[in-house]
Amino acid sequence: MDEFLTIFGPARVLGIGQIACAFLVSFVLCSMLAWVYRKTDEGLSYSRTFIQALILGGVISTVMIMAIGNNLARGLGILGTLAIIRFRTHIRDPRDIMFLFACLAIGISCGASVFTVAIVGTLGFCLVAWYLHIAPFTSRRDFEGLLRFVFSAGDEPAGISGALQQHCSSWQLIAVREAMQGNGQEYSYHVRLHDPACQGELIKSIQAIGGVSNVNLLMQRSTVEL
Repeated sequence: MDEFLTIFGPARVLGIGQIACAFLVSFVLCSMLAWVYRKTDEGLSYSRTFIQALILGGVISTVMIMAIGNNLARGLGILGTLAIIRFRTHIRDPRDIMFLFACLAIGISCGASVFTVAIVGTLGFCLVAWYLHIAPFTSRRDFEGLLRFVFSAGDEPAGISGALQQHCSSWQLIAVREAMQGNGQEYSYHVRLHDPACQGELIKSIQAIGGVSNVNLLMQRSTVEL
């Protein structure tokens, strides 16, 4: 009976040194994770607030776990409080969600004083994230892009196939629409270059074809869908 009642009362009292140690370890590990996220992020924009949210989320989860301890009543109370709060922030990239979840896991481990799991888990997660950043199979679409140009002589220009074959490993016509108030047509090609350094040469080759104007090449990124 006494053992059953202890789950409703404070059975573990943490000292100031233990609290400060857990807080500091959580802060350092989450800062390391945020640094890896910043170095491996390939997005077009940098969110300073998201970096701060990673660190603050880990620290908050540490404090929460230390506050709950093994007290069931506290756990149910905090669970009810979190159920009332609704987070409506939209996270577009699934990778960002994984980093945020990792910081929360680190905070929970530090709050439960399982520092070995927190440290080894952080190092393992950072190594995997860095490997995926440099792995060849994760950057397959780096050399893909959208090629657009206007041709004023009616049908598709005869020299376009030769120019694309010289600089691209593959290409596909995806759209044709009227341009220049009906006096020309705009062609859109999805292309994959042999080398990203060939962008300027491809544009010059297309511009050299008679009747071609307004040549644009938009290289694709992981956060941009063409």
